[in-house]
Amino acid sequence: MSYVVKKATDSIRASILSAVEKAGEAGQLTPSQAELPAFIVEIPGDTSHGDFATNAAMVFARTFRMAPRKIAEILTQNIALDGYLDRVEIAGPGFINFFVNPQYYADVLLDVSDKGENYGRSDYGKGEKVMVEFVSANPTGPMHIGNARGGALGDVLASVLDMAGYNAYREFYVNDAGNQIEKFGMSLEARYLQIYKGEDQIPFPEDGYHGADIKERAQQFADQEGEQYVDLPSDQRRAALVAFALPKNVEGLKADLGRYRIEYDNWFHESLLHEDGELTATINLMKEKGLTYEKEGALWYKATEHGGEKDEVLIRQNGNPTYFAADIAYHYNKFAVRGFDRCINVWGADHHGHVARLKGALDAIGLDGSKLDIVLMQLVHLMQDGEPVRVSKRTGKSITLSTLLDEIPVDAARFFFNMREANTQMDFDLTLAVEQSSQNPVYYVQYAHARICSILKNLAAEGITPRTCSQEELMMLNTPEELELIRHLASLTGTIVDAAKAYDPARITRYVTDLATLFHKFYNSCRVKGENEPLMQARLSLCLAVRQVVANILKMLKISAPQVM
Repeated sequence: MSYVVKKATDSIRASILSAVEKAGEAGQLTPSQAELPAFIVEIPGDTSHGDFATNAAMVFARTFRMAPRKIAEILTQNIALDGYLDRVEIAGPGFINFFVNPQYYADVLLDVSDKGENYGRSDYGKGEKVMVEFVSANPTGPMHIGNARGGALGDVLASVLDMAGYNAYREFYVNDAGNQIEKFGMSLEARYLQIYKGEDQIPFPEDGYHGADIKERAQQFADQEGEQYVDLPSDQRRAALVAFALPKNVEGLKADLGRYRIEYDNWFHESLLHEDGELTATINLMKEKGLTYEKEGALWYKATEHGGEKDEVLIRQNGNPTYFAADIAYHYNKFAVRGFDRCINVWGADHHGHVARLKGALDAIGLDGSKLDIVLMQLVHLMQDGEPVRVSKRTGKSITLSTLLDEIPVDAARFFFNMREANTQMDFDLTLAVEQSSQNPVYYVQYAHARICSILKNLAAEGITPRTCSQEELMMLNTPEELELIRHLASLTGTIVDAAKAYDPARITRYVTDLATLFHKFYNSCRVKGENEPLMQARLSLCLAVRQVVANILKMLKISAPQVM
């Protein structure tokens, strides 16, 4: 919570405890136990009932052997209203609601002005070292639309965690080993040989990668190396093709994600686990702990003894480790080798069955599986003019991250993909994403920022510039529209913390959309330029505070904050 909200909350908490002590001395409350139970002070959903509320009387009922409402009546009789507190009321069965005075609202604006671009930041996370691993698309082809959602979601989640006081770290896991790479090499080999021997002579494997990108990479290899690999042994040919194509694909992923404004702290290659012996060491650790057994020439993990539905193969009959074995080693590296306090993986919902078995395996090897959190992301349905879309109108190809960014602005993509909780399916409206109207949420928010810039520019043309306002001047802001807007500004820090706790960046896009709505409502109701100079300056201070908060949020989202629209 922000400094001002915390100050008010602490004041209310202290006033409740002081009232209990005062009522005890007067013989009005006699506790049945020495220690009072914990109670909460919060901002209610409906602030018409109060700016703050507490359940103290409810949770004290057993302690004082008295009805909550009666306790509430006694407490309110003994509460000293000081600081930000203006009045107190009892609601329902015993909730105590507090209303703040104009000083509170003035201090919120002073706090925004003082903190500037750091307004909204807190130390809630205490510097905890958290990795967010997201996208991690197979480097065997281009990124699909699900990766577009996962990219925006994971990147903004890391920003939210950073603002909430965590030490957030972004990582991409490159699956450059295992079955998919074997299939990649096999597919490239077939396309390469077809160039020289014809498609009718070289059948393409049914389970190969059929995308046009495979043909393109094979042709690029042929253009560079010619036919010298045609008569070489298959394993040499495949190795050369993979060594040529894989780095180009990874660079393509980096380029697409860079265009999407995503920069990772690290690109971790699965092949390192094999080359550095970490995978072997993890398998040996599992053997030492008695977690494995051999059957039919394969090495198995006793997953059913650790929460799994069935035992899992770690090493196949051919001696190759499974994806699951590599995943255990990778997460051992995250926690035990690199020392992350918590790891968050953003996965597609189709990986749901993998969650429990991976957490169970981490517990089994002596790590705490509860420190691994999985954000499961549902499907995206692209819509245009009310109809489902599967291919790009420009290219006729299925829509990948790259083609999506050809169709719509990056700002719209990043905002839209963070408008829904990850665990909900979403319809992405391509028509709306390019529309320049208040119906387009990202345009609507950006317009609030640009509108404030325009107000300041127009006033500057008349020789009017904002100045620092005193607390007394800011206390002149007292219309419902002004107070509602300031109240929303005050809730930013708490909203960011809640979004971090829930791994839900959609709370941030909702917050800033609501902020834009409240600003437009204020602007339409309250004349900024006026003959009353102190009131005009106070309203300018409010405009500046809103612009600052909109800019801070758009920066978190990596979305531009235009001054003119």
